[in-house]
Amino acid sequence: MISKKTCITRDSFDKFILPVYNPLSFIPVRGIGSRIWDQRGKEYIDFSGGIAVTSLGHCHPLLNKILKKQSEKLWHLSNVFTNEPALRLAQKLVSSSFASRVFFANSGAEANEAAFKLARYYSSQRYSAQKNKIISFYNSFHGRTFFTVSVGGQSKYSNDFGPKPPGIIHASFNNIETVKTLIDNNTCAIVVELIQGEGGIIPATVSFIKELRILCHQYNALLIFDEIQTGIGRTGKLFSYEHYDVIPDILTLAKSLGGGFPISAMLTTNKVASIATPGIHGTTYGGNPLACAVAESVINIIDTKKILSGVEDKFKQIKFELNIINTRFKLFKEIRGRGLLIGIVLKSKFSNKIREILHYALLEGVILLTAGNNVIRLAPSLIISKIDITEGMQRFYRALEKILF
Repeated sequence: MISKKTCITRDSFDKFILPVYNPLSFIPVRGIGSRIWDQRGKEYIDFSGGIAVTSLGHCHPLLNKILKKQSEKLWHLSNVFTNEPALRLAQKLVSSSFASRVFFANSGAEANEAAFKLARYYSSQRYSAQKNKIISFYNSFHGRTFFTVSVGGQSKYSNDFGPKPPGIIHASFNNIETVKTLIDNNTCAIVVELIQGEGGIIPATVSFIKELRILCHQYNALLIFDEIQTGIGRTGKLFSYEHYDVIPDILTLAKSLGGGFPISAMLTTNKVASIATPGIHGTTYGGNPLACAVAESVINIIDTKKILSGVEDKFKQIKFELNIINTRFKLFKEIRGRGLLIGIVLKSKFSNKIREILHYALLEGVILLTAGNNVIRLAPSLIISKIDITEGMQRFYRALEKILF
């Protein structure tokens, strides 16, 4: 048993936590907006957003108020019951999207697991058991359950765990011809990220997504959009599919949906939902009142012209600052992404310095992410202030100066 007087340090992780992560040496203890403080009181500007999760920053006062209010009513009921926050949130998601039905879970992986199971079940009930093939894309990422990590297109995450689920194949992202060579009448679904996140912040082209929709119609396959990272305002629209003028059959959400509180959702149409019956899928905590009350408030705040148009304004400011930095250091090959999911692609001669760059950035008090071997990822709060953007970029500049000169 740990004594109450025991100092909790990074060493405690090495002693007590299963070593599937390699956390940084400092431990954050407090956050407000886009700034956090560690145990020693050092301040950091957070451009990571909990990997695109804290969409309204840390400890947003309205979310705190809603969480406290709901915590004094109901925490958990299980799926033996429904509850008012879940019903309100479902209605809000349906009214603001293409969907007619919602399934709540706790993480992006769970939402995708539900989507893939539903796609196979739908095809088996409507067509045949043989119609079970799922097409995904190389370098994609859809979660860490065994099914979702196998659908993801990065073998480093799925190898060494025994035989993978059959019927999963991968095509090249943004290359419709590779999809055409793989799709057939036994394909039940195509799943695609509208911006590949872990794969390097690579947006799908409009023509590619439109062609996928045509192919799915042609082969009676379902089109699944994984919007775990891009959904709920991240790209300047409530849903990223709105940029493409293409409607999916299934869409998955998590991350920004809860603003830091664990919740995810799978959205679908009445047509697909028509085959569902009680018992074919479920989850103990999905749709619990605490999570749904918070998520409802997150959407209420984000789904406004001020916030959504502000995302594009903040992207322009960040890109402007990054271009100034690049004029000085000639470090970046490309700045890509959409809204506040930004990838800074390093020139090949600097790729081996990416870990060093992130380390020195931390020393200067700014938190950045990676996406692949040569991409620095930014996914800050959707309401990060101009002051925090400017100060964060200045700290980034100072970090690069120490490395390169």
